Amino acid sequence: MAKKAKNFKKSKTGVYVSAASTAFGAISVAKQARMARDDNDTLRLIDAAVSAAAIVTGLAILYRELKRLGDDDVLLG
Repeated sequence: MAKKAKNFKKSKTGVYVSAASTAFGAISVAKQARMARDDNDTLRLIDAAVSAAAIVTGLAILYRELKRLGDDDVLLG
């Protein structure tokens, strides 16, 4: 059982949880961008754009990991 918990991050479920938490971060980035546009704050807008790019990259990496896992899920036995 401990081995299954240790390999959770490399399972499909772990990748789904990581993708959901990464996508959830997009909400705060959207709020940050909206506030930056309202305040005409260029530096905060650039920060939001870089953060959005990091989120997109992270989701792409998680998608690639999910494709690599295929049907080999450690939690399903």
